[in-house]
Amino acid sequence: MSDARLRRVQKEIRDCAKDKTSNISIEMIDENPFHLIGAFPGPPDTPYEGGYYEVDIVIPEAYPFQPVKMKFITKVYHPNVSSASGAICLDILKDAWSPVLTLKSTLISLQSLLCEPVPNDPQDAEVAKHYLSDRASFNATAKHWAQAYAQAPAHKQKPVAGKVATDAELAGLSEAHVAAFTDMGFPRDKVISVLKKLNYRGNNTNNIHESTVLEELFK
Repeated sequence: MSDARLRRVQKEIRDCAKDKTSNISIEMIDENPFHLIGAFPGPPDTPYEGGYYEVDIVIPEAYPFQPVKMKFITKVYHPNVSSASGAICLDILKDAWSPVLTLKSTLISLQSLLCEPVPNDPQDAEVAKHYLSDRASFNATAKHWAQAYAQAPAHKQKPVAGKVATDAELAGLSEAHVAAFTDMGFPRDKVISVLKKLNYRGNNTNNIHESTVLEELFK
């Protein structure tokens, strides 16, 4: 099985290198064919456009009869990707895996996931709440993350133009809402943490009384 696994992975890496149209790349880490880095550009007409996204890939012993293990190395603001760990919620990485899938086709599925989030089956519940409650604010935050974390190497992709986002913007929060509580003397990092937890964004702020925020801040 190990020799067959090696041959399969080596062929997949070669085939991906020959394909100049998909913009998918797969490279070995420390010459280890079972620990790889996959990468792809952010899909056009999405908040991720212009970014360059890298994915850690571990090939299990039973590959291709067992799904590969993938997680984002590049930080991504997306309902189906953990903001903290890069863990991914995608069916083909779990029970919908099939041996006919390849590393390249799986990376293309990740790229497609950036186009079409599935907020009702989230990996990151806070981001999913943001997506469902205020799409425009979510898109702005995802763009800020693309600019802050997904800058492509100069030889692969032109840098994303734009100002540097603040910590509030990276959390998808209004600077005015943050200032309203920091002006009361609360630490900025705690204010941002609490407002994120409460999903204090967009129209949702009308449903959250100031006393609720203050109660969390005083904890």
